[in-house]
Amino acid sequence: MISRTIYTDLLLIAFLLALQIFVLNRIRLFGEYTPVLYPVFVMFYPFFRNKFHFLGLSFIIGLGIDAFLGTWGINAFATVCLAYFRLIIFRTSTDTSTDFFSFSSLQWTQFLIFILASIFFHQFLVQFLEFFKFSRIFEILLDILISSGISFIFIVLYALIFKIKQKV
Repeated sequence: MISRTIYTDLLLIAFLLALQIFVLNRIRLFGEYTPVLYPVFVMFYPFFRNKFHFLGLSFIIGLGIDAFLGTWGINAFATVCLAYFRLIIFRTSTDTSTDFFSFSSLQWTQFLIFILASIFFHQFLVQFLEFFKFSRIFEILLDILISSGISFIFIVLYALIFKIKQKV
């Protein structure tokens, strides 16, 4: 297991930013949906680490996406909100009430529900802030569901490739 320091976190952020901006943003599924992978940094960040560093790093990765996409802080807001509410999402989606959290102790269904709830929350914030109009509410909800589903598939593949469930 790699020891995570602030430097390795910044390298991981740089890697995820480059992957999202230069590879995944060029993929268009069904003509308009882009998979989102960068929230994995927030989802799989160790629970025992400094919360202020965590919120700051979450802001940096969201702001990095905003800088390249020109979305004026929408992704930074959604990513920091996900970081702030991650513990609540984890506890409600996994029925965990203890003070010790580990992804390796979760069942696969709990792990997948946590990923799905997290990406849905993130996409909900991004889509509503970017496209909100009452006249388009059903279209926005459909976009949230489809982009969450596509991103869920990519995040599960990422977790399987890097064996997140066994390492974190």
